[in-house]
Amino acid sequence: MTEIFISDITLREEGKQNGYTLSFKEKIEVAKILDKIKVSVIETAPIKNGKTDILYLHSVAPIIKNSVLSCPVGLDADAVEKTYDAIKEAKKPRVHIMVPVSTVQMEYICNKKPKAVLALSEEVVKKAVSLCKDVEVSLMDATRAEKEFLYEIMEKVIECGAKTVTVCDSAGGMLPSEFESFLKDLFAAVPKMNEVKVSVECSDSLNMAAACALSCIGSGVTQIKTSVVSHEYPRLSAVAKVFREKGDALEVKTGINMAVLDNSVKKIKLMARGGNSYTPFDGGTNATAENIELSSSDDIASVKLAVSKLGYDLSEEDNAKVYDEVARVSKSKKVGSKELDAIVASVAMQVIPTYKLKSYVINNGNIITPTAHIELEKSGEVLQGFCIGDGPIDAAFLAIEQITGHHFELDDFQIQSVTEGRGAMGSSIVKLRHNGKPFSGKGISTDIIGASINAYINALNKICFEEEDER
Repeated sequence: MTEIFISDITLREEGKQNGYTLSFKEKIEVAKILDKIKVSVIETAPIKNGKTDILYLHSVAPIIKNSVLSCPVGLDADAVEKTYDAIKEAKKPRVHIMVPVSTVQMEYICNKKPKAVLALSEEVVKKAVSLCKDVEVSLMDATRAEKEFLYEIMEKVIECGAKTVTVCDSAGGMLPSEFESFLKDLFAAVPKMNEVKVSVECSDSLNMAAACALSCIGSGVTQIKTSVVSHEYPRLSAVAKVFREKGDALEVKTGINMAVLDNSVKKIKLMARGGNSYTPFDGGTNATAENIELSSSDDIASVKLAVSKLGYDLSEEDNAKVYDEVARVSKSKKVGSKELDAIVASVAMQVIPTYKLKSYVINNGNIITPTAHIELEKSGEVLQGFCIGDGPIDAAFLAIEQITGHHFELDDFQIQSVTEGRGAMGSSIVKLRHNGKPFSGKGISTDIIGASINAYINALNKICFEEEDER
């Protein structure tokens, strides 16, 4: 079985003329989803907007656990260094150099003749190889390049240390049989191609991009470029379906996690249509909407039923604790779903903390973008997260997600005062949902942001305890 690697370019193509744009937080969420799908490579957009793009790469690099994180760059040695610095904290960083090779693109993109492009390519690839172990070179518009020049530059970038070389049918004018023949001729003319990973990127001008890419598998190609959203390239779902249905017949396999693929693709498409911002404040099943009202006359069976309606699966000991607290509170007022959530968060599922809050710094104001710098301690190690958000609490929750590498649905979030006066204590309840189950946490502080952070960590620790207990 030959393993075919999938390099997804959804993030790279975002913002171009493909009809979709993503917010900063959505880009982070898309990267997380693609990593969960286990695509081989996640390609980001190049650094164009300075600090914003670098901040994004710094934010996403530590949370990508399965995939290679690839960032493209043009024929600019200084930009190569900046690009590598932005992604070097990734588990598997890749510098991706994009080189125009057709006469039209060389003139249009870099205003250079073939000899100058060849010399500059050699310089830039050597620079990238000196910094990063994994370097990819994409030969843009390769199917319209002069063949002798294409062979020469292909051989040169491999000699300089490129580990992956991508052949691009940028115009999308070839039929599958023509592209397959083109690749076979290229392998025959440049034997060094057998020493590296050969990749293809096909435009979908003739609605045959997926067929063109798959036709080259037998020619020595081991990586295919896909997109979840863009109609201009092979769709990830279409390529994955071929592997799922015909992988054995083609004697090929891929590392894609087929079990989560369909739902993951739906999530990304929804974001690309502007249907969801995917912040930590995304709703889950909203179980708190259940019509719950408990009074002092309700017995423990009624309380257990109400708790189960909210989705909790508590032990007998925790149910008893919740009942005792409901009985106490209901002497003075009715206990609804929000009050019951707060009680569960306060008295049930108390665990030894996996994460402890070490410090937090929040910057917020009416003329600046809210940012949060969070430090958590886990097993004696201090972990840091830095994120921007729609507000200070949103930024703080995103920073915690960055540290843990997980996004949890936020089913409920409550803030209330528990004492009076200017130095009043604030209470926060955070209800997260993981694998369909709710986990509530409570935090109390004179600083409501601090209370919210502590509540989130409290709920997070319950999830960590549950996962550890299942192992």
